[in-house]
Amino acid sequence: MKIGFLQQHNVADIKDNLRRLAEGVADLAQRGAELIVLQELHNSLYFCQTENVNHFDLAEPIPGPSTGFFGELAKSYGVVIVTSLFERRAAGVYHNTAVVIERDGSIAGKYRKMHIPDDPAYYEKFYFTPGDLGFHPIQTSVGRLGVLVCWDQWYPEAARLMALQGAELLIYPTAIGYESSDTPEEQERQREAWTTVQRGHAVANGLPVVTVNRVGHEPDPSGQTNGIEFWGSSFVAGPQGELFYRASKDEEESIIVDIDMSRAEQVRRWWPFLRDRRIDKYGDITKRLID
Repeated sequence: MKIGFLQQHNVADIKDNLRRLAEGVADLAQRGAELIVLQELHNSLYFCQTENVNHFDLAEPIPGPSTGFFGELAKSYGVVIVTSLFERRAAGVYHNTAVVIERDGSIAGKYRKMHIPDDPAYYEKFYFTPGDLGFHPIQTSVGRLGVLVCWDQWYPEAARLMALQGAELLIYPTAIGYESSDTPEEQERQREAWTTVQRGHAVANGLPVVTVNRVGHEPDPSGQTNGIEFWGSSFVAGPQGELFYRASKDEEESIIVDIDMSRAEQVRRWWPFLRDRRIDKYGDITKRLID
């Protein structure tokens, strides 16, 4: 399968972001992409750097304007698109939601981000209600997609539950970057940890992983921090964790990676981790801590 992704910077002008996304999707499709993955909350700046009730105006229903916009692109170019939207479910209830658009323009399914961070410059708990759809792959014409979002990528449980339900690919739309006060050495440790943990999900589950991050600097409107320098580094890894491609830390990229989707089954035959799981001994995993 030819998987395309867009690693882009974002600006305050949503129309400009959408224009560049549409151009990127068209280009990837014309170069042969069958599946196109976009970064987290790609329509706007990463608004979670501050707590501002006016930012809820950015949210929209699903189906809504964005699913219509990307649905037209998917239908025009015959591609499956993984989008990431700020969902307005009801007044006071909003989600960080990934929506998968089928190649005929219809909505194949959606996933609401389950793990919600709350850190300086990442005040997501203010904006997003934790997801309530669970961890379930989305069936599409290009395969069964285990779509998760950003902070979910640090949790092996989420990846495992997708794999146990037949996901053929793990996908993580992402928005993550450096804290400016950290040393360059610490920043690099964080970026490498981020890459390593997701490659571990690929190995542990015998599945390819696609992670798409944004790039560039976005200022903190409050001035309390120096803003976020998103570290890019979007990548595609194979079922043994091998890196097929890793993008730049600071440049936009439009990439197609061709993956042999049948190889995952062979890797699972060599390394039958799912066969050897001791499911009779894992009951305590649902506890916060074990005393």
